[in-house]
Amino acid sequence: MQQIIKKRLRRRPVFAVLSGLAAVTMSIMPVAASAATVSASQKESDDFAAAAQEFHVPKEVLLSTSYNLTRGEMNEGEMSVDGGFGVMDLRTNVAVTDDRGDSSRPIPAGKMIANDDTLAQASKLLNVSPDTLKNDRTQNIRGGAAVLADEAKSLNGGQLPTNLDDWYAAVAKFSGSKDVNGATDFANNVYSTVKNGMNTHTTDGQTLQSKPTGHNFRGDRGKVKRMGLRDNSAQQPVSNGTECPGNLSCRFVPAGYAPNSSDPTDYGNYDHANRPHDMGVKYIVIHDTEGSYTSAISHFQDTSSYVSANYVIRSSDGAVTQMVKNQDVAWHAGDWYMNMHSIGIEHEGTARGGSTWYTEAMYKSSADLVRYLAKKYNIPLDRQHILGHDNIPGTTDAHVVANHYDPGPYWDWNHYMDLLQNQPAGTNASQQALAMNDSQGQNNPSHHPETKVVTIAPKMSDNVQTVRNCNASHVCTDLTGPSNFVFLHTAASDAAPLITDHLIHPDLAPGTNKIDDWSAKATTGQKFVLADQNGDWTAIWQGGQKAWFYNPASSPTAVIGHGQTVKLKKGLTSAPIYGGAYPEASVYPADVNGPAQPQLSYTLPAGQAYVSDGIVPTDYFYDLTVDSSAPHDHEVFKGNDKFVKIWFNHRVMFVRASDVVTSINP
Repeated sequence: MQQIIKKRLRRRPVFAVLSGLAAVTMSIMPVAASAATVSASQKESDDFAAAAQEFHVPKEVLLSTSYNLTRGEMNEGEMSVDGGFGVMDLRTNVAVTDDRGDSSRPIPAGKMIANDDTLAQASKLLNVSPDTLKNDRTQNIRGGAAVLADEAKSLNGGQLPTNLDDWYAAVAKFSGSKDVNGATDFANNVYSTVKNGMNTHTTDGQTLQSKPTGHNFRGDRGKVKRMGLRDNSAQQPVSNGTECPGNLSCRFVPAGYAPNSSDPTDYGNYDHANRPHDMGVKYIVIHDTEGSYTSAISHFQDTSSYVSANYVIRSSDGAVTQMVKNQDVAWHAGDWYMNMHSIGIEHEGTARGGSTWYTEAMYKSSADLVRYLAKKYNIPLDRQHILGHDNIPGTTDAHVVANHYDPGPYWDWNHYMDLLQNQPAGTNASQQALAMNDSQGQNNPSHHPETKVVTIAPKMSDNVQTVRNCNASHVCTDLTGPSNFVFLHTAASDAAPLITDHLIHPDLAPGTNKIDDWSAKATTGQKFVLADQNGDWTAIWQGGQKAWFYNPASSPTAVIGHGQTVKLKKGLTSAPIYGGAYPEASVYPADVNGPAQPQLSYTLPAGQAYVSDGIVPTDYFYDLTVDSSAPHDHEVFKGNDKFVKIWFNHRVMFVRASDVVTSINP
């Protein structure tokens, strides 16, 4: 049952890490204190101490390595983006995902990213199965300690180091980075944590804690260089050459750009372009890394990963690394049309553990960066243009299903949008708008029958929801806490089934509360057309159906106001919906195989209306080869057809302007 708490919950601070310059505090989902939680926290401390003693690894190094990789999150046996499992991020090879999202030139099938297989290494050293290491916290910690000790011996003439500094190279190797700078960055962060200490609580009640040592380390970077990792001086972190506001700690570390085989069409990890002169930059997409800051940077430097983002932001202090120039097209959204027109910003963390990772320092750095970019590219600071990865459609049905759900239910859109608008922390601009509309009677359609645009706007701290997280081994855990969405039902009752989506549920079974099932969720800032009201319940048109959510006057979860809407032209019974807006076939030269229109199996029905922010350009960026050897390579083809962007379900989508009529409510 959906739970709405009417009084403001006290969100207890659970994270304080001294990272070089200052302490950073953050909040986590409220969990009840209990003897079980205390004993679990003690067990966590005992597990690290026991593993450190067993394998003769300094406890501070083991704890700090885990903290900088995963914040001590077991992540319920789920794999991180770099192929890692558990609190020690024990890695295996991982299949490539198609974040380029261009169906006319897909990533080669079956591609794998080759990692240092620390999962297999730990399994062999401990004689413990990989599945056990993935799911058992104690064994995962033992596995990490065993691998660290094994690496230290191999780098130290077969002997374990005798002082703290001599573990530096082993820590760098454990990062999994294939680049000297990435590996040393990680080791520097670990030793900074050793020096300053940590105190963090995980989403499942565990604790990582160590006292500051004050140790000023002297790491042997030369030993790291001798590991045979890439060492490109152009990839040295620098403080200039970035596209960042002056108040941010920002550096440039370029994403990988090179062929992966003798085939010039097989390359990574982005495309050279000339934005905004050839393509307008219209959107900013908020992601999470599903791993650590260091692993994301390393991942984007590896051209075999076929993925990149323009920026990566660190959790602990909000430090920013730019990796793709904004004139170029990063491969981040899983939809080529949206990639063409957007900037992607990765935030260190995981969707399920977002309340642990999403710090105030991160929110503020991200908001400063987005305001700077929005001013530069004339991007409106609203949720029609500041999108989550979960709002990106996909250019095929398969891409829609495979596309991500980050930044997840614990990204505080209310607070983030306040920061973007330069509102003081806790102002909740969306709630101010709600109060204003209430004073004008706009939440009562009998007073204003023309009012029909619904903006989802739950007060996150009061909006406690439960989602189910299930890993690849079908082990499921319920997560309960302040969330940024409302559940959508088929009728005005908690007992009514959740609505469905035929791509997520081909059997048309009801949607679920699984964390990655977006079929029956509407998130803060999304806009829909009012379809009906019944007491404390409001209905919207969503995904071709009437969808109900709980919206009591005493604790409203939405604003009802005005906006631009579209509906089918008279005489039509339905119209196709698209995942992008490509030009008509006639604009392509004979020697260019232009892409098919990204038509999806969704349709816009008659009798319904959807919110739109207007006409979008029809264009396609043709970038076939790494060396521009193909005819018309790096050319943008522009069409005459017109499309309109709408909120259709949890994602934005597109309809032909010729199929709809547009209205702006008075």
